[in-house]
Amino acid sequence: MIIDKNTLQKYDVAGPRYTSYPTAPQWSGDVTSDIYASALRSFGQNDKTLSLYIHVPFCEQLCYFCACNKVIRAKEEQVGDEFLDHLFKEIDNVAASIQHRKLIRQLHWGGGTPTYLSEGQIERLFSKLQSVFDIDLDEEIAIEIDPRTVTENKLKVLRRLGFNRISMGIQDFDAKVQDDINRVQPYKLVSQVHQWCRDLKFESINYDLIYGLPYQTKETFKKTVDLVIGLRPDRIALYSFAYVPWLSKPQNKFNLDAIAVHDEKLDIFIQSRENLLAHGYQAIAMDHFALTTDGMAKAFDTGTLHRNFMGYTLKPADEFIGLGPSAIGFLENTYFQNKKTLPEYYESTAQGRLPIERGKQLNQDDQIRQWVINGLMCRFQVDKKLFFDKFGYEFEDYFMEEGGHIRDCIEDGLISEDPKQIQVTDLGKIFIRNVCMVFDRYLKEKDGQKRFSRTV
Repeated sequence: MIIDKNTLQKYDVAGPRYTSYPTAPQWSGDVTSDIYASALRSFGQNDKTLSLYIHVPFCEQLCYFCACNKVIRAKEEQVGDEFLDHLFKEIDNVAASIQHRKLIRQLHWGGGTPTYLSEGQIERLFSKLQSVFDIDLDEEIAIEIDPRTVTENKLKVLRRLGFNRISMGIQDFDAKVQDDINRVQPYKLVSQVHQWCRDLKFESINYDLIYGLPYQTKETFKKTVDLVIGLRPDRIALYSFAYVPWLSKPQNKFNLDAIAVHDEKLDIFIQSRENLLAHGYQAIAMDHFALTTDGMAKAFDTGTLHRNFMGYTLKPADEFIGLGPSAIGFLENTYFQNKKTLPEYYESTAQGRLPIERGKQLNQDDQIRQWVINGLMCRFQVDKKLFFDKFGYEFEDYFMEEGGHIRDCIEDGLISEDPKQIQVTDLGKIFIRNVCMVFDRYLKEKDGQKRFSRTV
């Protein structure tokens, strides 16, 4: 795919990744623990099922590229025990508010590094969840692992408990890149962990790769992708490096001259994309790839793919709850986020309070724009008849103010439009964040883009 330099320059701007809409900068402390408790009670009175996310914040070592919420701690049993004591209090408070046992159709442990917990602690946490929820072990039970610290025996424990999907951060196999981002994990190590997972018959293995890191080139990153293809994971997330030093201070360590930008960075992505497609992987929405046998590819083909703070997901449940520091949920058309720092989270749970810090209650306009943006991010289209059936508005009438921006996207070859639908083109798939930004009302406000990474 050849991309015109003028198009590249025009759309290389700061913009959201749209793991939510409205995006997190629009959330506020107006959404309180009381509002959350009320939403949980309402949820308990209906038949909706649940996706559950557990955030374990600990890592043993700092990766300089990472902007996630994490706490760096040397491996100590007491650190995990203290965390579980407080997490269990939150679980009990959430369950008490719901008042009924709910069916979990999707369970995901992330972080941080969930396998920072010992085998015994992992079993205690899983048992605690089973004591208050009904976990459907036939659905996706996923966990993020660190290949540098996980052991074969710990993987055996996870598989025995019912975990069936493994996700591991690879980022890049190049030694110079690994040294600069402070995440050294040789190919041989990852290959061994991968084989353990295959031997234990995990149903799906996911790799996270990041393009645009310091000292990456087209040549070096192709070697990484070739090695990944050789291992044959079921899914691959190919993320653009989010350079946000105002949010993640360790990124200030990087040599800016060593970071690929603009057309060079895009060339790395396009080369990687073509390499994966040529070796049997299907492109899934914005930045994911999967073998056609994987559930994510099937969900994309059937239009049932969803997107939230875990990225692209099968989302077999109706509502989404997050547990642990900084965890995010979406319940009763409201986003809820827990206290971010460990001391604040511990203080809230110790006092028996739901540890909510902020959130966003969606008004009708938010819900309409969320539906459109999710359709673009997950299916690369918007069905105008479905839009009318769901909201009672003609698409062109509701988005009259956006008409000029939509025409710009059409003229630049990002989308096509007819009376029935908006369809994203192959070029538009590369710039899908930019297409979605057309429908983001909050970006029209002053400095609406200042907190985001660049789209290219």
